[in-house]
Amino acid sequence: MRVSRPFTLLVVSLSVAAFAMSAPVRGAEPGDADRGAQLFGRACAACHSLQPGRNKTGPSLADVIGRKAGDLPSFHRYSPALKGSGAVWSSSMLDAWLTDPQAFIPGNRMPFRGLPDAQARADIIAFLAASPSEQAAAREGGMGGMMGGGDELPDLKLAGPENQVTAIRHCGDTYTVATADGQEEPFWEFNLRFKTDGSDRGAAPGKPVIVGTNMSGDRAAVVFSAPTEISPFIQPGC
Repeated sequence: MRVSRPFTLLVVSLSVAAFAMSAPVRGAEPGDADRGAQLFGRACAACHSLQPGRNKTGPSLADVIGRKAGDLPSFHRYSPALKGSGAVWSSSMLDAWLTDPQAFIPGNRMPFRGLPDAQARADIIAFLAASPSEQAAAREGGMGGMMGGGDELPDLKLAGPENQVTAIRHCGDTYTVATADGQEEPFWEFNLRFKTDGSDRGAAPGKPVIVGTNMSGDRAAVVFSAPTEISPFIQPGC
């Protein structure tokens, strides 16, 4: 069974916030949104969406300027430290956050150690501070195809038959995954993961999709529309 490249998920442990353009980042020239678009696409887009209400590993960064830290209602994974910080994302606060998140708000859950390049911070922030139309223009002109699938997770409802899971059998330490193209593939149980995606781009109810995880070996993930589907879908069989 071939796991189609368009449905490979990326995992990048990095997030970023935006700033008010009226206050420049210290130690840097005014930010360039085109350069910021390139940096965002390489380092940030896998974890953050720019669309309102669409969260990933981290919260959506749409309209982040002026937003209270840890206060996006649709995001449920903020650390207590961030939620209790009382910070409102201004340029100086966001520059400090990107410089060293743990020093700025100790105990937060962001694993990023910081971005020491002041100009890079200014460029990323300039991109995020732009309007949606300006962001789109910057991505078109300054990024080419660099965003790839990082900005948006793939629409699993569009998966081809080679990714549409029809059955999963469990025997000993092995899961055997059958797909709609008539193929079956065995996976060591430790290397097959089960995930859910309840967004409008997730798998349709009762129609899970298998995706690659960009890891070595035979690692893959089967994505369901809801957690209640997982156990009933997996049947014993050798």
